Amino acid sequence: MPGTEEEAVAAADDALYVLTAVLLTPAQFPSVLGDDYPEACAALGLAPYADGYGLVLGQDGDGARWTVVIDDVSLVAVAIASWDCGMEYELSPDERTVVAALPGWPLAVAVAAPNVPAPHDPGPDAADRPALAPPDTTSWGPAQRRLGADEIALQWAMWRGQINEADFVAPGGSAPAQDGGADPQDGPADARGGGADTPPRGHRGVRRVLAEAHAYVDTPPPLGRIRSSFAPGDARTLRVDGPGWSMVARTDDMAFVLLDEEPGEVLPVGRGPELPGLLGALDKLAARPS
Repeated sequence: MPGTEEEAVAAADDALYVLTAVLLTPAQFPSVLGDDYPEACAALGLAPYADGYGLVLGQDGDGARWTVVIDDVSLVAVAIASWDCGMEYELSPDERTVVAALPGWPLAVAVAAPNVPAPHDPGPDAADRPALAPPDTTSWGPAQRRLGADEIALQWAMWRGQINEADFVAPGGSAPAQDGGADPQDGPADARGGGADTPPRGHRGVRRVLAEAHAYVDTPPPLGRIRSSFAPGDARTLRVDGPGWSMVARTDDMAFVLLDEEPGEVLPVGRGPELPGLLGALDKLAARPS
């Protein structure tokens, strides 16, 4: 494969066997790559273009992994929606929409193209940058913390069902002891804590998260730190991230907090008198899918 960037873009686009695609926009991006949209773009060496990108992941005829970045976001959105509905959709980006062809994949892909060699990174003569690779999620850290928050957002009803309303005491009462939490990779059975006075009493980490989230209302953070998506009824699902923490909440309900310094812990935050106003203010600032 030619070595110049222009030739690599053309060659990867022409010979790519598409395996999957994802959106990279302020409202929808692989959160495993960063706490916000600019950070996720920087992980791929891309400028944080306001309209976003589509990432097309596939293999060339030699089996090498390539990520083709295109600026036709709507094309990728239609393809993803079709695949999610079980429909066939041939994703064939126009070469005029190709922004870059990056060696490797930034995300784990469990499938491979048929009738080509097994997935592998392109050789050093095929691209002028190191191959992309998925973030390490084998041990607790920012990437796994964000993946855990993703899982809670996707499985909200299951996680919420593990919280006993009796655990949320009236203001002035005693909140349950923080004796553990749930591993977001293992399931929701052990989620504990919380109180009607909002944070688990005495939990400095949760109080810090709420304070930093409040600060976002006065000083909006980088794009994508606050995201709002559909929820049943008139509610919204909020995803809020910051240095070392993630929060998932429903605007009509409670919140869950994950912290880098507390591996595997999922900390429920009761609604109380303050949380509704905070969530409403954050929702007004949030990036939303178009």
